[in-house]
Amino acid sequence: MTESVRLLHVEDDPEFAELTAQLLQREDSRLSVETAASVEAGLDRPAEKSFDCIVSDYEMPGRNGLEFLEAVSERNSDVPFILYTGKGNETVASDAISAGVTDYLQKEGGADQYTILANRITNAVSQKMASTIASSAPSVSSRIVVSPHSAHHTRRRTHPSRS
Repeated sequence: MTESVRLLHVEDDPEFAELTAQLLQREDSRLSVETAASVEAGLDRPAEKSFDCIVSDYEMPGRNGLEFLEAVSERNSDVPFILYTGKGNETVASDAISAGVTDYLQKEGGADQYTILANRITNAVSQKMASTIASSAPSVSSRIVVSPHSAHHTRRRTHPSRS
């Protein structure tokens, strides 16, 4: 994966959203990060343009990250969606996996979390691209055409005495 990765980060804390965008782009220059401060603002963005991945906080005013995932899935079910939350626990993680998140990561202190998040974003996008390519490529069996004439022709060449 060498091209730019268009990322939507939905986070209700604007300072944290800006910091995350800067540090992700520092970790991987292919990441082009746009932020939205609410689920509603995030839902407006994918209608305007296509994103390769969405990273969302869980706990936000109005609707939570899993409700956002549900709304996004109704529009574009195959965009990788990473739940990135500071309010996580086993219940949230279990609910997130059941809802179909691509990945789940808890916010932690330190710069290492941005390295991990950047890697998970690029891995999710790479896996999505590989899956798309694999599903659009015709299978080997559909490219093999067997004709009764070719089978007969092969037998005739193998056994020229039989006509």
